[in-house]
Amino acid sequence: MAKSEVKTSLLDNMIGVGDSVLLEPLTEDTFLENLKKRFDHCEIYTYIGDVVISVNPYRPLPIYTPAKVEEYRNRNFYELSPHIYALADEAYRSLRDQDKDQCILITGESGAGKTEASKLVMSYVAAVCGKGAEVNQVKEQLLQSNPVLEAFGNAKTVRNDNSSRFGKYMDIEFDFKGDPLGGVISNYLLEKSRVCKQPRGERNFHIFYQLLSGGSDDLLKQLKLERDFNHYNYLGQESAEVNGIDDAANFRTVKNAMQIVGFMDDEAESVLAVVAAVLKLGNIEFKPESRVNGMDESRIQDKNGLKEICELLGQDQAVLERAFSFRTVEAKQEKVSTTLNVAQAYYARDALAKNLYNRLFTWLVNRINGSIKAQTKVRKKVMGVLDIYGFEIFENNSFEQFIINYCNEKLQQIFIELTLKEEQEEYIKEGIEWTHIEYFNNAIICELIENNTNGILAMLDEECLRPGTVSDETFLEKLNQVCAVHERFESRMSKSSRFLNDTSLPHNCFRIQHYAGKVMYHVAGFVDKNNDLLYRDLSQAMWKTNHSLVKSLFPEGNPAKMSLKRPPTAGSQFRASVATLMKNLLTKNPNYIRCIKPNDQKAPLIFSEALVRHQINYLGLMENVYVRRAGYAFKQPYDPCLERYKMLCSQTWPHWRHGARDGVEVLLTELRIPSEEFSYGRSKIFIRNPRTLFKLEDQRKHRLQYLATLIQKIYRGWKCRTNFLLMKKSQIIISAWTKRYFQQKKYLRLKMVTLRIQSYIRGWKARKLLRELKHQKRCVESVTTIAAYWRGTQARRELKRLKEEARRKHAVAVIWAYWLGLKVRREYRKFFRANAGRKIYEFTIQRIMQKYFLDLRNKLPPLSPTERSWPVRPYLFLDGTHTQLRRIFHLWRCKKYRDQFTDQKRTTYEEKLEASELFKDKKALYTNSVQQPFQGDYLEISKNPKYQKLNGAVEEKILLADVVNKINRANGKGAPRIFLLTKSNFIIADQKSGQIKSNIPVMDITSVSVSKQTDGLFAVHLKEGSTAASKGDFLFTSDRLIEIITKLYRIIFSKTNQKIAVEITNEFLVQFNQDKVCVKFIQGAQKNGNLPACKRKNNRLLEVTVP
Repeated sequence: MAKSEVKTSLLDNMIGVGDSVLLEPLTEDTFLENLKKRFDHCEIYTYIGDVVISVNPYRPLPIYTPAKVEEYRNRNFYELSPHIYALADEAYRSLRDQDKDQCILITGESGAGKTEASKLVMSYVAAVCGKGAEVNQVKEQLLQSNPVLEAFGNAKTVRNDNSSRFGKYMDIEFDFKGDPLGGVISNYLLEKSRVCKQPRGERNFHIFYQLLSGGSDDLLKQLKLERDFNHYNYLGQESAEVNGIDDAANFRTVKNAMQIVGFMDDEAESVLAVVAAVLKLGNIEFKPESRVNGMDESRIQDKNGLKEICELLGQDQAVLERAFSFRTVEAKQEKVSTTLNVAQAYYARDALAKNLYNRLFTWLVNRINGSIKAQTKVRKKVMGVLDIYGFEIFENNSFEQFIINYCNEKLQQIFIELTLKEEQEEYIKEGIEWTHIEYFNNAIICELIENNTNGILAMLDEECLRPGTVSDETFLEKLNQVCAVHERFESRMSKSSRFLNDTSLPHNCFRIQHYAGKVMYHVAGFVDKNNDLLYRDLSQAMWKTNHSLVKSLFPEGNPAKMSLKRPPTAGSQFRASVATLMKNLLTKNPNYIRCIKPNDQKAPLIFSEALVRHQINYLGLMENVYVRRAGYAFKQPYDPCLERYKMLCSQTWPHWRHGARDGVEVLLTELRIPSEEFSYGRSKIFIRNPRTLFKLEDQRKHRLQYLATLIQKIYRGWKCRTNFLLMKKSQIIISAWTKRYFQQKKYLRLKMVTLRIQSYIRGWKARKLLRELKHQKRCVESVTTIAAYWRGTQARRELKRLKEEARRKHAVAVIWAYWLGLKVRREYRKFFRANAGRKIYEFTIQRIMQKYFLDLRNKLPPLSPTERSWPVRPYLFLDGTHTQLRRIFHLWRCKKYRDQFTDQKRTTYEEKLEASELFKDKKALYTNSVQQPFQGDYLEISKNPKYQKLNGAVEEKILLADVVNKINRANGKGAPRIFLLTKSNFIIADQKSGQIKSNIPVMDITSVSVSKQTDGLFAVHLKEGSTAASKGDFLFTSDRLIEIITKLYRIIFSKTNQKIAVEITNEFLVQFNQDKVCVKFIQGAQKNGNLPACKRKNNRLLEVTVP
C-alpha cells in the first residue's frame, strides 16, 4: 500500500473478500478459492463475521510491528483489513469499557499456528494496556511464562516443530482501568508418555535437548550429564537436530525467563536436577535372575547410573534399588511383597520417569501462578486465552489422541452453541426477525464419549476398577457389546454386520466418526494409560529423598498420610477438567480464532486445497458462514454507514444535520434500493444480499472519482490565482528594490570621490610638514655628533699616555726583582746542594696541586648530569689533569644518579635511548616526544571497570595500552580502536564494546614504516602467508607513535635477537588483501587539526595529507 493511501474499511482495496459472509455466490469452492487467493497475497487472516480465520504462513511476515499495533489500536473491528490484532483489540476494549469478561478460543489442527496466535494476542494486549513500573513487571512476567512452559511442555512432532503437548488456559486479570494485575494458568493432560517413547520422526520435550546443547560444561558436570544426545535412551536419535531450532539459544532464553518470572537460583537448579534424573532413568537396564523358589526377578546391570541418579535426587541408593526390584501390596492390615521381573521393572522405571516429569510440570505451573497471580483483592476483569491441542489423526492413534479429540469435540460444541446464541441475541436486540438454520450438532459424539453409564470413558474406568483379568481386549469387547448400535461407533467385533468385512479396520481397533472425520484408535495401552499406575514403593522412595522439590512432588509417599483408596483415573480427571473449562468459558464473552494448516510439509507458499477443504469441513466453517448469513449478509451501525455512503445522495452530502438513521433512510430511498434488500435495526442497518453492498461500493467508487476531479479543478484554479497574485506582488517589490539599488549606488560613488580628494589634500599637507621637521632634526643631530667625536679623540689620547707611563713603571719593577734574585742566588749558592732546585720544584708543584685540589673541592658543580659548568683551570700545565678530572667527576655523578633508578625508570630511559637511535634527526615528530615520559598503560586497563572483560581476555601482562585510529583499507577513514601490546602479541579491540577484533603475534611482524613528517601515521607490515596477514598490513595513527614503535622494536629484539627494519620515508608500499598500495605523504591544509588526512585515490595509491 502506498504511503498516501489510507484504509478506512475492510472493503477498501480488498484482495478477494475480507469477510466471508460477503462471498457471492457462497459455496465451499468459492470459500476455499477466496482463502487461497488471500493466502497467495500474504493475507493470512479472513473474517466470518467476528470470527478470525488464520492460515499458518510458515514464515515471518512484516505485519506484527509496533506500527501495526498502533494502527489497530482503538479501531472498529471492520474498520481495517482482517487481522488478529483487530480481534484482540475488540476483546480488550469490551473488557475495559463494557466490563465484560472475555475469552479467546484458539482451535485448529496440530501445526496450524495456535500457539503463535496466543502469543500474538498476549503481546498485543501487553502493548496497548497501561504503562508503569509495576504494570510493566506484570506484563513481562505474563509474557515470559510462555518460554518456560513451551520448553517443558512442547515437542517436535511430524506436523509441528513446536507442538503443544499439553492444554493451556490462561486467565489474565485486569483492574478497572484495564491494566494487568496478574494471571492464572490451568494445564490439561501433559502427554507424559512422550518422556519414555516418541513416534518415528518426533522428539522428546524441548528442555532435554536445550539442557544438553545450551548448558555450560560446569553445569553438565554438576548434573552428571554428557552433551551427546546418543548417550540417552529416552531421546529419539532420528530427529534430535531440527533445522531452524537453536536449542542452545532457547536454553538461555528459558533461564532468563525463569529469572523474570521469579524463580530463585536454587529452585532453577533443583528443576534442572530433576530433568537430568529423568533423562538418566532411561539408561537404567535390568537383567533377569531366578530365585530358588523358581520365581523370576530382576537386577540392575550397571549401578553407576543408579548411583548418579540418587546423588542428583538426594536418595539412598539401596532404597531406590529395592523399589525397582520389589512391589509391596497392602490390603487392610496385610502387606505382601513380590519381586518384579524384567518387564515389570522396566514398566516401573518408565512409570517413575513419566510421573516425575508430569508432577514437575504441574509444580512449574503452580510456581508460575504463585509469581503472576494478582496481589490485590479488588474486583478483577478477566480475559481468558485458550491454547489447547488441535484435532489429531495419526497413523497410530492411542489413548492420548482419544482424549485430545474428545476435548476438541467439546470445544466445537460450545463454538456452535455460542455462535448461534450470539447471532440470535443480536437479531433480537436490533428487532430483526430470526430465521433458524440447520447445522450439525456434535452432542451425539460427546454423549458417546462422556455418558456416565454407557460412555466410552465410563466403561474404561469400570474396566480398570473391576476385579479379575483386565486387558485392552476385554475393554474393546465391552465397547462392542454396549456401543455396537451407535451410529458414530465402528468396530469389526461389534454385532453390526456393516464392518465385518471392512479390512481397513483391524480387530484390535475401534473407529469414531468425529466432527472432523473418522479416527481409528488402537486399544493397546488404553487400560494402562488410564490407570496411570505408579507402584507405592516408588512413591515412598521418592518421599524419603533429601531433595525438597522431589519430596514435595510425592505427598502420597508419606507413611503418615498413606491411603489405600485407589487414585482417580486419567480419563475421569481429564473429563472433570474439561467440564470445569466449559463451565468457565460459558461465563465469558467468546472470541474465536480458527487456525488452518495450509500443507503437511510445513513449507511456505504451498496451499493444499484438499487438506484445507478437510479442515473447513470439520471446523464447521461453512455452517458458521450460513449462520452469519441467516437473513442478512452484512450489518453496520448507522453512523459509519452514513459516513461511508453519504456522497451518493445530494441531501446528505457534504453534511447531514439530523440523526444518522434518518440520513441512511434518505440515502437508500434516493438510491431506489428495494425495501426487501435491507432492514432497519435499532442501531444498525442490515443488508440482505452481498450484491446490494457491492452495488453501493461501485457507486461510491465512481462518485469518489467525480469528487476527486472536482477537488482537483477547484484546487488548480486556486493555485493559479494565488500564483498570479504572488507574481504581481513580487514584480512591484523587485521594481522598488531595483530603483533603490541604483540610487544608493550613485550616492556611494559621489561619496567615494569626495573622500578621495580630501585624502589627497590632507596627505600633501602632512608630507610638507614632515619635510620641515626632518630638516630641523638633522641640524640638531649634526652638532651633537661633531662634539661627541671631539671628546672621544681627547679621551683616547689621555688613555694612551697613562698606559705608556704604567708600562715604564712595571718594567722598572721587573728588572729590580730579577736583580735582587740574582744577588740572593749568588750569595746563598754555596749553602745548597746540587739537586736543591729539583726538590724546590717538586715542593712547589706539590703545594700548587694541594691548593688546586682544595680549591676544586670547594668549587665543585652540582651533581645533576645535565650540569655543564666546571671551575676554571688555574695553571696551564694542569690542562690534561683538569680535563681528566672533569670527565671522571661526570662519570661518577652519572653513576650516582643511575643508582637511584628503579627498574621501571631504567627501562624507560633505555627506551628513550632506543628511540633516540631510531628517530633522532630522521623523524620530525621525535623532538616532541623527548619531553613526554613513556607511561605504557594509558588506559589503566586493570583498574578501569569498563575494560574488565577485555582485561580478562588478555592472559599476558599488558606493556602498552592506548587508543589509536585504525585506517580503513577501503576508504582511508579512521576508526578509534584500543591498541594493546604484550610480550607475544599486539591486540586490536573495539573502543566501545571492548571486543577483540585482531590478535597478531609479534613474530609475524616483518617491518614498520613511518614518514619523515610530524604526523603520527605508521604501517605495520606482516609476514606473508601468516594467519594475521589474511586482510593485509595495518595502518594506524597515534600521537604516541615514537613510544609504540620503540616498545614494539624492543619486544621483537628480545624474542628473536634480531632487529626489525624501521623504514622512515615519505613514500612506502603496504599490502592490502592481494594488492600492493603505495602510501604517499603530501603537504597540505588540515581539516582535523594536526591529524593526517588519508584518502584512497585508487587501488594502488593512498594519499596522506600532513601539515
